[in-house]
Amino acid sequence: MSRFSRRQLPAVVLLGTLLSTGALSACSDPGAAASGGSAGAASGAATTAARNGVVYNTSPAQQRIHAEKDAALAAKVPALIGKDGKLTVATTAASIPLSFHATDDKTPIGSELDIAQLVADKLGLELDVQVTSWENWPLKTQSGDFEAVFSNVGINKDRVKLFDFASYRAAYMGFEAKKSSSYNIEGADDISGLKVSVGSGTNQEKILLAWNKELEARGKEPASLQYYSSDADTILALSSGRTDLNIAPYPSTVYRENTRDDLKIVGKVNAGWPSETLVAATTLKGNGLAPVITEALNSAIKDGSYARVLARWGLSEEALPESKTVTEANFAGTQAGAAK
Repeated sequence: MSRFSRRQLPAVVLLGTLLSTGALSACSDPGAAASGGSAGAASGAATTAARNGVVYNTSPAQQRIHAEKDAALAAKVPALIGKDGKLTVATTAASIPLSFHATDDKTPIGSELDIAQLVADKLGLELDVQVTSWENWPLKTQSGDFEAVFSNVGINKDRVKLFDFASYRAAYMGFEAKKSSSYNIEGADDISGLKVSVGSGTNQEKILLAWNKELEARGKEPASLQYYSSDADTILALSSGRTDLNIAPYPSTVYRENTRDDLKIVGKVNAGWPSETLVAATTLKGNGLAPVITEALNSAIKDGSYARVLARWGLSEEALPESKTVTEANFAGTQAGAAK
């Protein structure tokens, strides 16, 4: 049952309109790019020791880092959200190490959920994780099924019309290729004539389409965009040489570079190119939850638990010094301060 009133239903109609134009689907969808296998994979190993020094725990027994309840923050949780004692969080469980299924193929784990756990702890709420598809989280957040989304969601000008945000991580896309390659991807010229795999309807596709348009305007051969039906097929195509590059959320490319012997990162671009963006907890516009999450995140940053979570998953370089609340009202002014 929805936790919100029927007075919000017109916004759902607006959401449907935006979805039909692709405005909301163009984003940092972790599930639209290859994860290199969910959870641990095929081997069933509970941990993976990576070359970057991180030991990835992919088992259901996560032993998550926790934070202490902040009574003052707990008192600020909107009554309609806090009345059941839970923080209901949506995630896609589609991209290691961000959000994926553990070795039991059913328990959602990853850095996104660890950060959500810190927020829930600070607010004195039980973390209730709900796995959903990338396409469904916007509508279900609008309807009240989800109170927050922690799933590599990037802030953009279309989303702020319907949602409020609490930033918690830098947002980048990585280009990956076979280790034997000599690519160095910095801009449009570097993908000319190459075969590049990309998820349909994502921010990374938006970047590539813009780069191709730039190439064609200068009389150069555009990249050939390749689409695959599964993560496994995407990485198989790359490792076998059927594609030259794959573009995916940067944390996923870092994971593969450090746990596989055949792939490496050959480029990095802000997920909001040509502007900049951040990854953020996503809440229903105007319901008062985003500012409270922002405060909880800043408390976790201050006490060090936030840094420990990112280090646990090899994501320290994407840490933010401060969480900020981003809404439609202040979105334009936040762009200059986005992480570089």
